[in-house]
Amino acid sequence: MSVNKTEVIKQYQINAKDTGSSEVQIALLSARIAHLTEHLRSHSKDFHSRRGLILLTNRRRKLLNYLKENALDKYNTIIQKLNLRR
Repeated sequence: MSVNKTEVIKQYQINAKDTGSSEVQIALLSARIAHLTEHLRSHSKDFHSRRGLILLTNRRRKLLNYLKENALDKYNTIIQKLNLRR
């Protein structure tokens, strides 16, 4: 299982040229987080990947906080689409 960036971008982009909006970045980070989580289930002592996972979750948290402060409706829709706990 690897992250297919083009599919994720197409699914969460706002318009045809959107590749870097907060929603797209959050969706890409969520896909990478899911991929790393599956990896760590079978390789529990891979501490370098665990550190990377923590960095990714922190980056996603910062983007979600930004979206919550500036566009609450977009924040709520992305939370529902990605099934994130909040």
